[in-house]
Amino acid sequence: MSGIHPSAKIHPQALVEDGAVVGANTWVGPFSVLGAEVELAEDVVVKSHVVITGRTRIGPGSHVFPFTCLGEVPQDLKYSGEETRLEIGARNRIREHVTMNPGTEGGGGVTRVGDDCLFMAGTHVAHDCQIGDRVIMVNHSGAAGHCTIGDGAIIGGLSGVHQFVRVGAGAIIGGLTKVSSDVIPHALVQGPSGVLDGLNLVGLKRRGVPRDEIAALRDALQALAAGEGAFKDRAARLGEESDNALVQEIVRFVAAGSERGFLTP
Repeated sequence: MSGIHPSAKIHPQALVEDGAVVGANTWVGPFSVLGAEVELAEDVVVKSHVVITGRTRIGPGSHVFPFTCLGEVPQDLKYSGEETRLEIGARNRIREHVTMNPGTEGGGGVTRVGDDCLFMAGTHVAHDCQIGDRVIMVNHSGAAGHCTIGDGAIIGGLSGVHQFVRVGAGAIIGGLTKVSSDVIPHALVQGPSGVLDGLNLVGLKRRGVPRDEIAALRDALQALAAGEGAFKDRAARLGEESDNALVQEIVRFVAAGSERGFLTP
């Protein structure tokens, strides 16, 4: 894909720099700015007063709401102008005042956002983050540099995820919560200091997870909380004792290691 597709609709008061790519049926509203290295796939909607710059790609069907800034240089003093990227997948909803930064050379060079996510007003995705599919970040929450947020996770409003922290798939972070250690998949974390307080039962039920599998997860959480040995040792034993797919997901998450340690039950 190159240039501006004939079916794209660009408001006469938008600024699209030479070199930008705008796909079929994409719409760019008034007073929005697209940089020379920006690529918008088909059926993207960019509303008014949006700035998209840098080497930023947005996948098909995504909607970007007013006063959002995507692709501006990382908020990292080590960044020295190297060419890095921001890649945003398909069908994302990026609401007002959201900011997302590209990667840095030291963090792999790419900030990546999956498909079907919702970023509510005022949320921030920092440099080198890896955001999965169907993630929801609620108003004014933030993921600091190098964070990983798994598929289907929810980050509550006004919550902050510390740099290098991993949040596992299906986990939920309550509002006004500081998350400074890794969160295992399908967990519930809440409280100002980020306490692992059980399972994301609402999320599991909404996904239609059978009761026996939820019970297996509960047993696994108890074993992680009260078993003998270090946390990683308990997780390794779980891997040997249970063939439940969701439990094995937790085991793999713990076995992958952590730069920040784990929140424990």
